[in-house]
Amino acid sequence: MSLRPWLRPGIGIKRWILVAFIGLVMLALAGGFALRAFYRDFEVGGPLQSVVSVVTLQFLPYAARGAILVVVGGAVFAFGAWRVITVLVGPFLAQDRDQPLVEVIYQKRFLARGPRVVTIGGGTGLSTLLRGLKEHTSNITAIVSVADDGGSSGRLREQLGLPAVGDIRNCLVALADAEPVMGDLLQYRFPEEDSSLAGHPVGNLLLAAMYELDGGDFAESVRRMNRVLAVRGRVVPVSSTPSVLHATLYDGTEVNGQSAISHTRWIERVWLSPDDIEPSPDALRAIAEADVIVVGPGSLFTSILPGLLMPEVRDAVLASPALRLYVCNVATQRGETEGFDLAAHVETLERHTAPGMVDVVLANSRPAPADAAEPGVEPVRLRWPPRTRPEPRLILEDVLDPENHHHHDPAKLAAAIVRVAESAGPGRRRASVVRSA
Repeated sequence: MSLRPWLRPGIGIKRWILVAFIGLVMLALAGGFALRAFYRDFEVGGPLQSVVSVVTLQFLPYAARGAILVVVGGAVFAFGAWRVITVLVGPFLAQDRDQPLVEVIYQKRFLARGPRVVTIGGGTGLSTLLRGLKEHTSNITAIVSVADDGGSSGRLREQLGLPAVGDIRNCLVALADAEPVMGDLLQYRFPEEDSSLAGHPVGNLLLAAMYELDGGDFAESVRRMNRVLAVRGRVVPVSSTPSVLHATLYDGTEVNGQSAISHTRWIERVWLSPDDIEPSPDALRAIAEADVIVVGPGSLFTSILPGLLMPEVRDAVLASPALRLYVCNVATQRGETEGFDLAAHVETLERHTAPGMVDVVLANSRPAPADAAEPGVEPVRLRWPPRTRPEPRLILEDVLDPENHHHHDPAKLAAAIVRVAESAGPGRRRASVVRSA
């Protein structure tokens, strides 16, 4: 076993080894005083004297006795401390068998000191962001929209009355520290040939079962799933109340339901019903305590805005001392954001929430060419500034996934967000365009 990794800064063990060593030295001195008093007050003779002489190494010089005791005592202490650490931490290392114990401890402590990041959104964009962020901090709260009414989530909602679980499942998988096979299991979708379970992912069914076990307490069922999956951070529904997303188009047409709105163009306004939706107390508390609040990426009208349309959530974000950052998509979405440029994304966000909702806008600096095979999907054009006041600060970075030109790269995106948070420092400042490659 190499000692060097255990002594590097940040692992948090050297100070406690020193404290334990000082305690042992004090105990040893106390034992020495007791032996000295014993020798002075009691006479030992006969065969017992020989035993005491051998045990206390009286046949050796004082210097040799001290050296032997230091070497043997140090080795015994180190071995005992190692075994204690191994026994205490061993049960938590099942998913890290290929990683040395010292590396696991260092990683856990490093992540625990990371910034408190709150993400708001849903869909594949949010789960992509979370996969990258969990490598920088374990202080993550993902506040997830529950307005989805399509597919498995819509069917479970209709049958059981629970809020949408699909986006929550994806975020739980993205943050889970469980075995990879567990993620594959949660995402497994039953084939269409099975008439009763067709299209249902296993994770959705587990969340539905937990909902029933908790007597219809949706927030508690998600909390328990966080614990079961050893989530790095936590996933929180924005509300425990099933909600419906509505949209009004510029021609006056009204469209109801998230799945229908996601394929609709020329959206003027979206809103939620019922009007008395109660936000999650966990979500409001996380927003108040955050260092950074990240809005997006994801579908603007159907994933991002549903989490901000509740007045209590919007006001909590506005009142938070955290840096508020909006991550714009790298490409438009066919239907709801077809033809949108960067400024249009920001203008739509603030029109539905409030002026000054975000301090910083992070956008991709190296858009890929449009894909002719997907009409309506093209790189987001970098028109700036938006017609909003105060004007957010714009930061351009290469956050494009080289394998999928319409999505963010999780590692690049998370690293860019961490850099923005670190550069902002304790205060929030609005400035002109900042370009970085």
